[in-house]
Amino acid sequence: MKFTQTLLFFFCGLTLLIGQEKEPLKFSLDYKESTAKEVLEKIETKTPYRFYFLESWLDNTKHTGSYKNQTLESILDVLFKSTILNYYITDENKVVLSQNSLIYRPDLTGLFKKPTTNDRPKQNVIVAKQGPLTPVNTDKIYRIGKETLDSKNKRYTLSGKVINSTTNEPISDLVVTIGKQNVVTDKFGAYKFLLSPGVYTLETKAIGITNTKKTLVLYNSGTLNIGLEESSEFLDEVVINADRDKNIKEVTTSVTQIKAEDIKTIPLILGERDILKVATTLPGIKTAGEGAMGFSVRGGKTDQNLILLDDGVVYNPTHFFGIFSGVNPFTTGTVKIYKGSAPAEYGGRLSSVIDISTKTGSNEAFKGEASIGPVTSNITLETPVIKDKSSIIVGARGTYSNWILKSLDDTSLDNSQASFFDVISKYTHKLNDKNSIEATGYYSYDDYKITSDSLNSYSNSLVSLKWKHNFNEKTNSTLLLANSQYQFNIDYDKEGGASNFNLNYSLNETHLKLKIDYRLNEKHKFDYGISTKLYNVNPGSKTPKDNASLINPVQVQKERALESALFFSDDYKMNDKFLINLGLRYSLYASLGKGTRNIYDPSLPISPLSITEVKTYDNNEVIQTYSGLGLKASARYAFTPTFSLKASFNNSFQYIQSLSNNTTASPTDTWRLSDNNIKPQESTQVTLGAYQNLGDDLYEISVEGYYKTSKNILDYKIGADLLINPTIETEVLQGVGKAYGVEFLLKKKTGKLNGWLGYTYSRTYSKFDSNFAEEKINNGDYFPSNIDKPHDLSLVLNYKMTKRFSWSMNFAYQTGRPVTYPVGKYNYNGSQYVFYSDHNKFRIPDYYRMDIGLNIEGNHKIKKFAHSFWNISIYNVLGRNNPYSVFFVTKDGKINAYKSSIFSVPVPTITYNFKF
Repeated sequence: MKFTQTLLFFFCGLTLLIGQEKEPLKFSLDYKESTAKEVLEKIETKTPYRFYFLESWLDNTKHTGSYKNQTLESILDVLFKSTILNYYITDENKVVLSQNSLIYRPDLTGLFKKPTTNDRPKQNVIVAKQGPLTPVNTDKIYRIGKETLDSKNKRYTLSGKVINSTTNEPISDLVVTIGKQNVVTDKFGAYKFLLSPGVYTLETKAIGITNTKKTLVLYNSGTLNIGLEESSEFLDEVVINADRDKNIKEVTTSVTQIKAEDIKTIPLILGERDILKVATTLPGIKTAGEGAMGFSVRGGKTDQNLILLDDGVVYNPTHFFGIFSGVNPFTTGTVKIYKGSAPAEYGGRLSSVIDISTKTGSNEAFKGEASIGPVTSNITLETPVIKDKSSIIVGARGTYSNWILKSLDDTSLDNSQASFFDVISKYTHKLNDKNSIEATGYYSYDDYKITSDSLNSYSNSLVSLKWKHNFNEKTNSTLLLANSQYQFNIDYDKEGGASNFNLNYSLNETHLKLKIDYRLNEKHKFDYGISTKLYNVNPGSKTPKDNASLINPVQVQKERALESALFFSDDYKMNDKFLINLGLRYSLYASLGKGTRNIYDPSLPISPLSITEVKTYDNNEVIQTYSGLGLKASARYAFTPTFSLKASFNNSFQYIQSLSNNTTASPTDTWRLSDNNIKPQESTQVTLGAYQNLGDDLYEISVEGYYKTSKNILDYKIGADLLINPTIETEVLQGVGKAYGVEFLLKKKTGKLNGWLGYTYSRTYSKFDSNFAEEKINNGDYFPSNIDKPHDLSLVLNYKMTKRFSWSMNFAYQTGRPVTYPVGKYNYNGSQYVFYSDHNKFRIPDYYRMDIGLNIEGNHKIKKFAHSFWNISIYNVLGRNNPYSVFFVTKDGKINAYKSSIFSVPVPTITYNFKF
């Protein structure tokens, strides 16, 4: 065989000689598990045919075939069917192979129509002609598909996938342009065009991604996958349009995405950039009060939010009494908040999923970012480990806040202290084009002492490992292994020592999940997989601090449980206007031994006096099982490119819950598992929304309404003792709830004046009814829950005066939180007692606050060591004394009412940030 290009073009020229038509040669051929080259060699040994090609054109795919008395054409048509190879047979039994293009016989006999220049691509095509052939330069030219005789009058599909070359992750919301056509990649990084055969230029442009331009020749339907590198550019002004109409196009309702870089100008308390605090300015997300830990989403309790950091669970995402977020803003990339129908892969919480993604470190150069403020400092460093293949990003943050407590005019706080720190690191490595790995580690620690005798501390730790594998252009997979731990300690040390103790609590969760994304076709995109979680909970132990302590040791028995799930979802595109997402999640929960469980007399109220039996369970023996099928359905209909309606339905199950008789989350809240006495919580929610973009997508308007019902929600008896209680179920009440509301959002995305206005009207009610008076609240009727705040308004504005100077402003208003007031008093046996109103009948005063900030960018010279940013802000500029809570104390025979507040005066802050 001849394998040189010279001979290839020489014999192409010979095919132009006119010869007489011959009777086709027929022969028999059998081959098994043979490469194309081996099949061609076998044909040459059995026939007079000789083949001319470049050996690199043939791969090592194995073929099997059996032919009896067949022509060469019938054999080659099957052999090259799934390739881009064409062939041409000369009158001298020479067979010339070509890639993509056809070789035509000249029309000198009048028997065939000679192809015109419009019949085939105008460039990069090898066409047989008289005289020597000169190949077109094919450097950086991509040939797609295989030309056929009927190609000229058809339109073909060009599809592919765009990925990050460093992390191997798909790049979504990227604009791909061919001529006047623009498409946006979906969440799989996929794109598609419908084109006629010809020569085209494909372009991609995005902020943070290297721009690319590719020349391609389209012969037939085919695939072009694109790998792009990350880039860093300093620009005068950035306008991002890739996802400007995402709110109209996507099918999921009630999804909010926040980018860490977009919130740096928003004035917040003590100058700390806080992505979760910004989330509470959006409709449907509320805090229980200023400085409160956690937040409520659409009437749900704080423990009903699943907070994920690189797919690992964070149980307490706050620092410093809830004033600061536990997530480092400098290492955070994006935050996605699902308030409605979350994807089927997520489960275990009723109200929301907060999916936080850490930035990927630079694999090209060493970079950093830092800030210095009055209370905290922050530094983040990123560097390549193996250039263009792996990188690491490390962030650390700490506080020096004790000076604030010492400067307060309150002698009771003289011995108080409060501090925190957190560290996070993420390593990414691209093994090859199909495999990449990610590893994230996170640790946070808080300690505080408000009195002179008790030191409290709590910590979060997290490890997340992910392996991503691309099977092919249609199928991707992610394997996740994560471990999360939350614990708190109370070190009580009072002079005298008789009552000194140590109290400890810990929760450990290990999560394994396999998720597969499969693109069946343009209409169906499937996600499916399996997950399992192992919970280990130490509900608490109390031990003497030293030999002088007279405290009796107490150890509540440990809890274990396994929660597993199968999930499946289908993004179904009926047409360009109508999209449907249907998801199913079947969860199975098992409470496991070792341990004992109390059995109570159902004819009596649950109390230590109604225990009828104590059952003992061996290690890993199943105590109680629960299961449920969750349905998650969303639909979107786009009436126009700028207006759409969406609806969703979602039901969920929650098998772990926090126990707290406070009005908000606290560091000493304990998480307990469902068992034979505490049932899992359930919730069903329906949502309907309208979405409109105006002014070439400059303005975004949305209105969403929702209705949610809940079962087995928790509340507690008056005076409940929740710490170190071996019969905690005797303090717990379970009932039903309902919540409904309307959320309005007006957002201006770009321009000198930008920001958003959010307003929510909502109601949240609870009902605890029973056959026993001891287990009723408010006579078994519905009453406003602790987080019922009908009116919630937020206004966030940023005005850019120049390229370096801008003003920012926040304004927040909320209806006062419900509270139970004493409405009378009476004397009994010489003592005075208080008579209280119905539960949550009254409200504390309404809350409102305004913050302002001045933002000063450093000069925009590209060539300098660091780029700086100053933020000067005043929190609560109006000096509003917003009450956090109202409580009553009986002293000297009188009932006195008090209210507490966190920040009752304006709080000025100056923070310096710089990047290098």
